[in-house]
Amino acid sequence: MDRFAVLNLFGIQGLNIAWYGVIIASGLLLGIALATLRARMRGWSSDLVLDFILIAVPLAIIGARLYYVAFEWNYFAANPAKIIAINEGGLAIYGAVIGGFLGAFIFSKAAKFPFLKLIDLLIPSLILGQAIGRWGNFVNQEAFGALVTNPNLQFFPLAVYIQSLGEWHQATFFYESFCNSILLVITLLLGRKGVKDGTLLATYFIGYGLARTVIEGLRTDSLYLFGSIRVSQLLSALLVIVGISMLIFIKKGKLKTKVYDGKYCVIPPEEIEAN
Repeated sequence: MDRFAVLNLFGIQGLNIAWYGVIIASGLLLGIALATLRARMRGWSSDLVLDFILIAVPLAIIGARLYYVAFEWNYFAANPAKIIAINEGGLAIYGAVIGGFLGAFIFSKAAKFPFLKLIDLLIPSLILGQAIGRWGNFVNQEAFGALVTNPNLQFFPLAVYIQSLGEWHQATFFYESFCNSILLVITLLLGRKGVKDGTLLATYFIGYGLARTVIEGLRTDSLYLFGSIRVSQLLSALLVIVGISMLIFIKKGKLKTKVYDGKYCVIPPEEIEAN
């Protein structure tokens, strides 16, 4: 399919809207809707989510670009004008997540909202956005895996046909989207059980870290550190370790937050617990 949803918007030559952008925007909007719904279920105002988004989205975009540029520095050092050319591609999900977490930290401090409560509210939305966003890779014919030569295995979703190469490759973008969908269900179910603050974050670290560690090893377009170490694979393994450590600290009561009753509360905490 054509990678552009709209060509020459308003009749302006070159002003195009890519399907990748449409898919990312859809994931963002659905993520906001999910977070807003979950906030209201906890007795918090929807302004909590909207105020956070105003800080987090710009930082996520900047983080996604800087992460990509940092690990492709040889190219960008020779072409500095291309650093801001995000319309040509080059956004890394880990950079976006780091930027988003930085936004959450800044917001939690400014709004005096418990950091882990905020993160656990947003984790399912993050996973939903990642699951949807991976389909942008399908449109762009990228983030695929090794060559699939067995004709019996050349079918979607196991493999995907790459038109520019005229070959079938492992559909690693779909593998990750599928794993994220399962992780989304798990975190939503845990959230309904009222688990301790930080549990959803730890679950995300472990679940996503394990899935990405395996899937990244199949991809052919990884960013490398020191020429041989896949950056995303290394970070994913570290996430698993951090997630397990968090669960241990949460269980021992060493990682906990206070009850929130600040300006974003529309229903007193005691009433929520009573219901």
